[in-house]
Amino acid sequence: MQRADIDTSLAARLVAEQFPRWAQLPVTEVAESGWDNRTFRLGTELSVRLPSAEAYAAAVAKELTWLPRLAPGLPVPIPAPVAEGRPSGLYPWPWSVRRWLPGRTVSRAAVGTDPRFAGDLARFLVALQRIDAADGPAAGPQSFHRGSDLAVYDEQTRHSIDLLGDRIPADAVAVWEAARGSRWAGEPVWFHGDVAAGNLLTDAGRLSAVIDFGTCGVGDPACDLVPAWTLFEGAAREEFRTGVDAPGDTWARARGWALWKALITAAAGREVGESLRTVSAVIDEHRGHPRG
Repeated sequence: MQRADIDTSLAARLVAEQFPRWAQLPVTEVAESGWDNRTFRLGTELSVRLPSAEAYAAAVAKELTWLPRLAPGLPVPIPAPVAEGRPSGLYPWPWSVRRWLPGRTVSRAAVGTDPRFAGDLARFLVALQRIDAADGPAAGPQSFHRGSDLAVYDEQTRHSIDLLGDRIPADAVAVWEAARGSRWAGEPVWFHGDVAAGNLLTDAGRLSAVIDFGTCGVGDPACDLVPAWTLFEGAAREEFRTGVDAPGDTWARARGWALWKALITAAAGREVGESLRTVSAVIDEHRGHPRG
């Protein structure tokens, strides 16, 4: 199945096939429908979430299991599963129905210099890390290696550095090697795994919900600190750093995660301007704080 085939018509047919009690509810597009999963609104109170490829399908069961357990410990809402859809002749993978979460996805332009929003996000991440991680899903392939050792992306990162050449500062290698030389020494903690603008909802300028826990797990939380450079700047960045209060070497690994994603995105010719801006921000901070 191709991503383009996952549309409102398919979502409506799946709902009618498996959940006839909701068959009369309208299925509508949402402004930000997602990439790993496509999301549609079902009536006014529900949403339908369909993985866009087989690689993302395993996250359905993980989220159905863990989202209800994480929610009570968090300061803002996260998705609440309502029903589990099964593979069928219409669609080959599991899927889910959830409660609709109001709010708008954030943008750098809207919150990038706002210390209040940065503080909200820091408090969310600290609360997530404090939730009992016993028996949680260990970082690894199921989290696309978020929460584990950056080494898995070493070859990809260095290849991207070579491809971009003089479009990026030569310090990129030093930033990457500093990140690779650090290890998480604490007990595994919960991480979200994809703290990106599209997964953060806002209402009246405050963080109102966090969505898309498909890459969540327990391990090293450094991957969740990338908004310091991908989203925030100035006083907002400082508020986020202060609120998270992570050890210096954790910030070194966080710069590695931000650098990896920005480099591979720019090397692929996507979001080049924004990605190169992130690369510059990460390198500038490394120059001032090489150990964190």
